[in-house]
Amino acid sequence: MKLLCFSLLFIIGVSLQGQSDSHEQTAMAAAEIETKVIGWRHHIHQNPELSNREFETGEYIAAHLKKLGMKVQTGVAHTGVVGILRGDKPGGVIALRADIDALPVVEETDVPFASKVRTTYLGKEVGVMHACGHDTHVAMLMGAAEVLTKRKADIKGTVVFMFQPAEEGAPEGEEGGAELMIKEGVLSDNKVDVAFGIHINSQTPIGQVNYKPGGAMAASNSFEIKVKGKQAHGSRPWSGVDPVVAAAQIIMGLQTIVSRQMELTKEAAVITVGKIDGGVRSNIIPEEVTMIGTIRTLDEDMKTDIFERIEKTAKLIAESSGAEAEVKIAKGYPVTYNDPEITRRLMPIVAATAGEDNINLVRAITGAEDFSFFAQKVPGLFIFLGGMEPGADRSEVAGHHTPKFRIDDRGLKLGVELYTNVALDYLAGKARK
Repeated sequence: MKLLCFSLLFIIGVSLQGQSDSHEQTAMAAAEIETKVIGWRHHIHQNPELSNREFETGEYIAAHLKKLGMKVQTGVAHTGVVGILRGDKPGGVIALRADIDALPVVEETDVPFASKVRTTYLGKEVGVMHACGHDTHVAMLMGAAEVLTKRKADIKGTVVFMFQPAEEGAPEGEEGGAELMIKEGVLSDNKVDVAFGIHINSQTPIGQVNYKPGGAMAASNSFEIKVKGKQAHGSRPWSGVDPVVAAAQIIMGLQTIVSRQMELTKEAAVITVGKIDGGVRSNIIPEEVTMIGTIRTLDEDMKTDIFERIEKTAKLIAESSGAEAEVKIAKGYPVTYNDPEITRRLMPIVAATAGEDNINLVRAITGAEDFSFFAQKVPGLFIFLGGMEPGADRSEVAGHHTPKFRIDDRGLKLGVELYTNVALDYLAGKARK
């Protein structure tokens, strides 16, 4: 993430003071349970589960929340958990969110708590790994739940802890994630005013926080292109219609949509083909080839334009070789939008917790998040927390969704503090209006 050269004071228009007594109390409490938080993270990392299959993870979270004495709902959006903590004083409602699912990735790190779990995904045996840091999100929010429960007398209102499944997307044919939690009433039933979320980042040093008002993360839409040809012997391509060659031409054509047809000085866009499937052996031209991929956009008009161009490009290129193309584009995730007013009000709390010098205003990124659904319904703020070992070379650190992805446990304590202080200060009315 390239940092923008603006001071936080200029952006939020607030002069920050040192940590309040409340923040110091939070820091002490987070330090006391840091070892437990790290232990929870290691357990979850070692026992990862894929989207909508987070059965043991949900039970682990629920047991902790029940032990704290709060009201707990399980089976939310299949496997999610919601904890409700009502303070001793009346007030508003803030939701704190952590995602709980892992990815179909074979772990290649040398940490002693590395995952050895394997399962079946899309008909193939795969490893399962917390390769995006959701295990840290769960542990940090479990820690905040413990700290906030002990400070129930200080809470003016209600804190809703949303442990959300299937952030990486529900399996084909299933509902899931934030959208299903909303549909089941997690926001409306609890009368949530504001939602706050944290995502760990493996390439940002621990102690650092990155944020962006407005559109912070891209909309994400998956697509499928099915190219239909005519099967033939591999030695006689002229007797059939080769969908493999047509598919290759379509892939190259899709790349020119972004590089030559989009106004990239306006916003970034990405079209990626992630999988191609077709054929059974070397000397048979197959009847059909299927491609799946992802579209990332930060502008609604550009997204609509790209959708139309993908369909036109695929169909016309296929037609030019005598094949046919069918294009399906899924609904996907909207842009993750940080409400400017809520960002202005909550970022001083974040800065007072992490230290003003550790706050970085960044550009939007083409990664996507289904926190975006929560932020469509209520004003939200979604920030990035550093998880990279101090002094590490960012260019050599493994990115998210990769086998060597790793997070420095020392970054978790600050996450506990951020969840806690944002909840307490917002409900106490300390978020400047």
